[in-house]
Amino acid sequence: MSRLNTSINIKHLILKNRLVMPPMATSKADHGEINQAHIDYYKEKSMGGYLGLIIIEHSYISEEGKASPHQVSLSKEEDLKGHRKLVNVIHENDTPVFAQINHAGSRGSGKIKWSASPVHHPRDQKEDPLPKEMSHTDIQKVIQDFVNAAVLARKAGFDGVEIHSAHGYLLNQFYSPITNKRADCYGGSLASRIRLHLEIIAAVRKAVGDDYPIALRLGACDYLEGGSEINDAIEASLAFEKAGVDLLDISGGLNGYIRPGQNEEGYFKDVTSLIKEKVSIPVLLTGGVRTPSGAERLLEEKDADLIGVGRALFQDSLWAKHCVESL
Repeated sequence: MSRLNTSINIKHLILKNRLVMPPMATSKADHGEINQAHIDYYKEKSMGGYLGLIIIEHSYISEEGKASPHQVSLSKEEDLKGHRKLVNVIHENDTPVFAQINHAGSRGSGKIKWSASPVHHPRDQKEDPLPKEMSHTDIQKVIQDFVNAAVLARKAGFDGVEIHSAHGYLLNQFYSPITNKRADCYGGSLASRIRLHLEIIAAVRKAVGDDYPIALRLGACDYLEGGSEINDAIEASLAFEKAGVDLLDISGGLNGYIRPGQNEEGYFKDVTSLIKEKVSIPVLLTGGVRTPSGAERLLEEKDADLIGVGRALFQDSLWAKHCVESL
């Protein structure tokens, strides 16, 4: 049997194989609501049960944390109806599914841009206003908003929840020394820059219980001068595992889900392979995987425990079927 087709546990949850559909925004929502277009899309992607896990597109935890006008919401009780329908459709196709919860920070679509510090994001336009530095009161609200969204994810029937700290969004802005210039307990050393992450993880764990899987997507490296580096990612990953995270989903930082100048399959593997050596929880690698043989090779070479395939699955809903049956 191929490595890809072997099972793996995330806490108590057993995945039938190592193939993951990572979060990819569809921009199909109106007023944050899950609609029939979402149901049809995820039904098609999960058909046949060939995926080990689906992590659905990022859901905003508050209106001020909304990334784009047509993003999905997981911020209030009224959102449960649509999410329950979505979870049921994916479960009917014998596939576990996680929710991903997020605050966009200065990458948000609202009038007020929140961030760790009042500095421009590297992807800002020259005319963009500086974001507003979050006060301790603002930070406490964000923690509670993450908790509320995680509780809603469990109520909706999701098999786990993923905290988004990648692609230049709010938690990534706290993690990166480029966007975090704070002089208080949330800035400076790496330990301080991930303090908010650890407080969110602890609060979410308390709210959802010890048995519920929590994942964290980390924008490990910025690939920018003065940005986060591999040693930061390793130290942070160890801290997140100790705090109670059950799955580390490694991606890019302020540059987003790409790695400048790289297009090889698994282009974050230099980071995931080192993190995998240090932690005992599963590590998910996404980034440019296009072929079944490429996914298999990354697992065989111990670059990761799970492989996320984004664009190939987005373009071809039968990709997972071909992959599983060809190995």
